[in-house]
Amino acid sequence: MTRTALALCGVVVGVASATATAAPRVQVMIAGRTHLLLAPRTVRAAEVRVSASAKRCAAAAATPLAALAAARGAGGPAFRVRDYGGSCSGSPRDGGSLFVFQIGPDRNRGRDGWTYKVGTRSGTAGAADPSGPFGRGLLHAGAQITWFWCRLSAAGTCQRTLQVQPAGGRLAPRARVRVVVRGYDDFGHAVTVRGARVLLGGARALTGRGGVAVLRAPSRAGGVRLTATRRGMVRAFDRTIQVG
Repeated sequence: MTRTALALCGVVVGVASATATAAPRVQVMIAGRTHLLLAPRTVRAAEVRVSASAKRCAAAAATPLAALAAARGAGGPAFRVRDYGGSCSGSPRDGGSLFVFQIGPDRNRGRDGWTYKVGTRSGTAGAADPSGPFGRGLLHAGAQITWFWCRLSAAGTCQRTLQVQPAGGRLAPRARVRVVVRGYDDFGHAVTVRGARVLLGGARALTGRGGVAVLRAPSRAGGVRLTATRRGMVRAFDRTIQVG
């Protein structure tokens, strides 16, 4: 079974003693089977109780499941959880076998279903594993968690997730900006992506050779949203670019 398959079914990969953990502020985005269910939102990933397999089970703070629950509290979609190993309890240390099988209208079906990434890498542990998404520690403040509907390939991997990288930081009004779009596999390995649709405020452009698109910044000063989409891949996390 591949690492992605483990994440999809919520199998426990690592176990650590659960201790009192601070609830970091993290960013969460939820990309559904056919459309975006929640644009990136900053939430506090506090310890939470969830209903799973007719039980009330604890999920540790600073886990991807805690972040998903916080997103729900901030107006995100409802979700459903199953206790895959039958060992969850009121203690976060027992949450390693919890797995998410439905978010919003989209429920796991066949080989496809819900999984998550932290940054550009797919988690290797269950979403509430107290050892963290990679078995080496919990989420830190500012982490980006993408929950997305994985279409599992014959090789046992999910579709790539996009990332946008502008050249430079603050932009002058009406300045031309070069943006590179990359697509990351489950392991965080990147390729440049041609044919991605890049949006910078009201400006739009398609990436060409080398995953590059050139757009013009708005004429007004202030924050403007930068993101990218491409059919068959998971949209990029929005970035806010300052103009002026």
